[in-house]
Amino acid sequence: MIDEEVPDFWRALGLPGLADVHTHFLPPRMERRVWDHFAAAGPLIGREWPIRYKSDLSERIKTLDRLGVRIFSALAYAHKPDMAADLNRWSLDFAATTPGCLASATFFPEPSAVEYTRAALDRGAQIVKLHLQVGGFDPRDPQLDEVWGLLAETGTPIVVHAGSGPVAHGFVGPAPIGEVLQRHPGLAIIVAHMGAPEYQGFFDLATSYERVRLDTTMAFTDFFEEMAPFPAGLRPRLHDLGLAGKVLLGSDFPNIPYAYAHQLESLARLDLGDDWLRAVLWHNARDLFGTTPRG
Repeated sequence: MIDEEVPDFWRALGLPGLADVHTHFLPPRMERRVWDHFAAAGPLIGREWPIRYKSDLSERIKTLDRLGVRIFSALAYAHKPDMAADLNRWSLDFAATTPGCLASATFFPEPSAVEYTRAALDRGAQIVKLHLQVGGFDPRDPQLDEVWGLLAETGTPIVVHAGSGPVAHGFVGPAPIGEVLQRHPGLAIIVAHMGAPEYQGFFDLATSYERVRLDTTMAFTDFFEEMAPFPAGLRPRLHDLGLAGKVLLGSDFPNIPYAYAHQLESLARLDLGDDWLRAVLWHNARDLFGTTPRG
């Protein structure tokens, strides 16, 4: 499949478009630094990682529109103190002027975290991003306990990069975030990248906690299968979790080294059925966020 064929793909499933919960739009300065990081990915992870959609902001929004991505996110993430509040202001302003974009926020363990998280929710934040690998912090940090409690109370979905792929760093793996869930079982965690490579442990969390979900970001693609192959024995659980509303489409657009269509192709070739695809590509996110697609 190529990108030009994507609209025909979702139309054939009877969908109004795609809902992608894991895309990134960042302030220009931060974006340049992220792209520089990916440019150096070869020595960091042992392989090249060219960004496929490295174009200006307006062109990337048009690309999603051409693909038929009707619901998406602007997941910025703080990796040090004193940056989350400014990121939240930028992300929320971006969503307010960008049809289809979920109002996004982030946080970091610091004394002001609960204050600016509450402010973001008051401004309508619908989704939160946390990157334990890049941030290198412990999600069990006492400074975050009140934040977790607030997000559990509001039911706000939190996309958490908690798996140790592509390179283990920080407090990753199922155990640290699992302990947070023990204290706050109502958290609506969305585990990024299906939790790769610790798939089994994160599937167990999704099974054990009502509001824990997983996103498909980069999972099952040729690129990711070379690094963190998905266990064939988990396919029946993947099928059941998808139909139960617990698997959501994610892509990592624009920071992917292949065509957007390949993520969809990779999901289709799992051969889990059209009902599963319809749930993962649209219905599960639509039901979670209750968002009306842009025209």
